[in-house]
Amino acid sequence: QVQLVESGGGLVQPGGSLRLSCATSGFTFTSYAMSWYRQAPGKERELVAAMARDGSVTDYADSVKGRFTISRDNDKNTLYLQMNSLEPEDTAVYYCKARRQIPFIRIYWGQGTQVTVSS
Repeated sequence: QVQLVESGGGLVQPGGSLRLSCATSGFTFTSYAMSWYRQAPGKERELVAAMARDGSVTDYADSVKGRFTISRDNDKNTLYLQMNSLEPEDTAVYYCKARRQIPFIRIYWGQGTQVTVSS
């Protein structure tokens, strides 16, 4: 059974930090590119950060560049998102996503973890 379980969300003051984790099981983690998305109330889900299967390539939304860092531990089948200098605009539900293209496209999503940035 495929599982992606996010954790680490919570309430934090502006300027604070959080580290999100996405623990996975039930599929070959190293065969999948991994990414973090977020969805704020009333807004569409948007890409936050992405990382290639082997961690060699990363991509970030302009709004989080320099503040967020995506990483993965292929031994632990876990994806991370280190979030620093958090802003109220970062408030959203954060989801992890696993995607592969070969031999065919397959996508898995986690259930999400709430991040609230407020004083």
